[in-house]
Amino acid sequence: MIQPLGEHSGMTATYHRVKQVFHWPNLKKDIEGYIEKCPVCQITKTEHVSYPGLLEPIELSDMAWTHLTMDFIEGLPKSRSKDVILVVVDRFTKYAHFMALSHPYTVQQVVQLFMEHVFKLHGMPISIISDQDRIFTSKLVQEIFKAMKVTLKYSTAHHPQTDGRNKRVNQSLESYLRSMVFLEPKDWFTWLPLAEWWYNTSYHTALRISPFQALYGYPPPLVGEMALPCNISEEARITVEQKEMMNERLKRNLHIAQERMKHYADNRRSEREFQVGEMVYLKMQPYRQNAFGLRGSLKLRSKYYGPFRIMERVGKVAYKLQLPQDAAIHPVFHVSQLKHCGNHAVPLPGLPLVGPDGKVKTEPESVLDRRIIPRRGEAVAQWLIKWVNLSVEDATWEDVPFVTQTFKEFKP
Repeated sequence: MIQPLGEHSGMTATYHRVKQVFHWPNLKKDIEGYIEKCPVCQITKTEHVSYPGLLEPIELSDMAWTHLTMDFIEGLPKSRSKDVILVVVDRFTKYAHFMALSHPYTVQQVVQLFMEHVFKLHGMPISIISDQDRIFTSKLVQEIFKAMKVTLKYSTAHHPQTDGRNKRVNQSLESYLRSMVFLEPKDWFTWLPLAEWWYNTSYHTALRISPFQALYGYPPPLVGEMALPCNISEEARITVEQKEMMNERLKRNLHIAQERMKHYADNRRSEREFQVGEMVYLKMQPYRQNAFGLRGSLKLRSKYYGPFRIMERVGKVAYKLQLPQDAAIHPVFHVSQLKHCGNHAVPLPGLPLVGPDGKVKTEPESVLDRRIIPRRGEAVAQWLIKWVNLSVEDATWEDVPFVTQTFKEFKP
């Protein structure tokens, strides 16, 4: 019999509630075992443990422009027909290139930008780390870079910390552009070259110098000095030996920074391991990354799905799961997204509709309501969107321009 006043209250609360009415030998142990096997508690309750999975730093690079990270900044206002920035960062010197393009962009456009802005200056890298954007996971891009002998690596599904370097660069770039164009947001394209110069000539805490100096071996010229006609002094010309010494210092500083980051991160983490064949619950979070995400009733949705069987261990802190055949999502997950389910697992919810990039795969069905809200001193029109294959409770407020531009065939 379901008791709404006490159902799924947790171990301590349930024990104290039951012992007021009943008593039998091993009462507390029986209640604890029952709750551990309760499928509803397993998928709805939050884990109160240290962040699972010790930090596994990405292997350090030892030469400039041999190992890169790539990412997109989307959702920008149109500026000279551009609304996306491709960010490419060298993992060794932290030097970055910012390239503007228009949405929707193609594989060919991204590869061409890479050739024009990165390859012609630095040559072809050994490896590239990216998130699981549709461009990077497409078969064509994989074949192109394979032909160029470039290894493509992807961040773990639903664990954006893997390519955290790019995310931090993205935040710095967005902050710079925001401060420069807050009065005219649509002028960001004009400021993009200056933003690249600003980032590359700024002091980097891990390097202890600027990315510019890390790459070229001497400090960037000051803006005031750039305006004065003068010859480069001999002191500014470094020898090959000095450059090699600079590289060695960079490697030491990066190693120190990485060890410090791991030390502080692991203080707030707990080690977690699973065995191949074990059943685990999977935490699914529909991130609002480039387009949209579900809100509202998600507060009351299940926090976990499954259980699913572990098929393979990938590295030290990730596992490959046996997902349903119709689950269009990368099956490798960081340990922080998994939890033990015990020996009496009862599968309940299946995976939500998601695309290969991890975002909820759906489209607008109808407009339930309309409103106008103030934002940064402007009036913004929004629609309350009912999404295909989702309930009315999952309807979300979206900006009208976003809906009309993203779903061009939708007619409200």
